[in-house]
Amino acid sequence: MRLLARHPAVGSLVTGMILSCAAAAAENTPVTLGPAPRDESGLFRNFNHPLERAGPGVTLPFFLRRALGRLRGRPEGLPAPEPEASARLAAAMAESPTTVTWVNHASLLVRMEGITLLTDPTWANAAGPGGVLGARRLAPAGLGVEELPAIDAVLISHNHYDSFDLDALRALAERNPKTRFLVPLGDGRLLRDARIENFEEFDWSESLTLGTVTITCLPSQHWSRRGLFDERRSLWASWAVTGPSRRFYFAGDSGYFGGFAAIGAALGPFDLAALPIGAYDPPAMMAAMHMNPEQAVQATLDLDASRALGIHFGTFDLTDE
Repeated sequence: MRLLARHPAVGSLVTGMILSCAAAAAENTPVTLGPAPRDESGLFRNFNHPLERAGPGVTLPFFLRRALGRLRGRPEGLPAPEPEASARLAAAMAESPTTVTWVNHASLLVRMEGITLLTDPTWANAAGPGGVLGARRLAPAGLGVEELPAIDAVLISHNHYDSFDLDALRALAERNPKTRFLVPLGDGRLLRDARIENFEEFDWSESLTLGTVTITCLPSQHWSRRGLFDERRSLWASWAVTGPSRRFYFAGDSGYFGGFAAIGAALGPFDLAALPIGAYDPPAMMAAMHMNPEQAVQATLDLDASRALGIHFGTFDLTDE
């Protein structure tokens, strides 16, 4: 696979949401590829449930730092994309049938086995409602919607605002009505409300065939929430794209967990694994749901992937690192 890296990603926190106090000891359910477990009220859950949450002594100062951070600049953002980025992409795609381009955050443009995919597309100015509230953007996207080639399918990992940008999804649907939108269970209503009809919902372990590849919805360790009262009502997921000659894994957003080894054993080895490496500090608050770079390296080994690409960092001002 030829890698054309060009921008970062971040976490997935709903602005103003204060995480609950430290949870009781987690209930461990054996890791499988699916279906996704649910609790007694029917809400989706992780294999390790509940995820450990930090108390107010950690969360309140964190949200205060985030609020104050919006009032001052942060110099660590990535540089602006090169003016010739789209031309370089076109040349690379003409040269090679297999390319992976990092657009920003968890947005990857993947061309393999004759199809073109886009993961977690976002062009919002902030990771929150309306693209205005929430963590602000630190760096521009490497490519605009208008510079993308025709997209066969969009893979969505979960409904947090930094991964489920409805304005971006509408733009992609209007640009090409044939583009298919693949989402975890429960997220179809958001697309339907946005008048996007060409979508399919998936539970963990469910798959579809697109051309010569199989696209499989797989576990991750995360959570979902879009508003005040919908936590865990929709599913979160990772995705594997496997074909005759190439195998690609997209983790979306996840904490480190035993599912990576299970996925590697069942569907590996992978030519490339795209793994999140941002939004991990403070660990007491973030470790259950976000990986740091060292954990992403271990996940790469678990997945039996020959190459890894870091995503979900540097794009939005999500957390403290």
